[in-house]
Amino acid sequence: METATQGKTARVVIVAVGGQGNLLTARVLGEACMASGVPVRMSEIHGMAQRGGVVESSVVVGPARSAIISDGEADVLVGFEPAETLRAVRRAHKGTLVITNTSPLPPFTAAIGKGVYPDVERVLGLLRQKTARVISMDAQKLAREAGNPLSMNMVLLGALIRTGVLPVTADAAREVIATVTKKAFVTENARAFDLGYEAAA
Repeated sequence: METATQGKTARVVIVAVGGQGNLLTARVLGEACMASGVPVRMSEIHGMAQRGGVVESSVVVGPARSAIISDGEADVLVGFEPAETLRAVRRAHKGTLVITNTSPLPPFTAAIGKGVYPDVERVLGLLRQKTARVISMDAQKLAREAGNPLSMNMVLLGALIRTGVLPVTADAAREVIATVTKKAFVTENARAFDLGYEAAA
């Protein structure tokens, strides 16, 4: 995989269900890149976020003309919900790094018995077949350990930064977290970031 760390462009796709903090994650990543002097372009696709729809962000790190990431172009796929990660795997290629939460958030149809949620281990197996590397963790559990279940997005951001595929340091990300997060959540978000960073070691 060619990464921005090597002076190349790294294309990152972040997928989540509405309300999981996708857009904040992309903002922190983008601002950390800018603070580090790294070119970055971003775009967002808002699904039915208020109704639990899918929200997708694209972050292109390094020299690029566009923030658009077509199918098969994502170098990194970060998924906040395992089934949505699998659904978005079309954006990946054989060399893609996948970072995914393993704690499911079943859609309404599955919750009322009108649909079947896929087995998470099978989801992970399919992701491994289609990509180069999969880092999986119960980010929801780590967020609770950090003191705020809503900080799951910072757990996954910490894991992403730990991989070293992007030219952004943990300190740069922590500084942005401290400035863009609501004051009441700064401590928990920073702790969640660190737990994700450690989990991806």
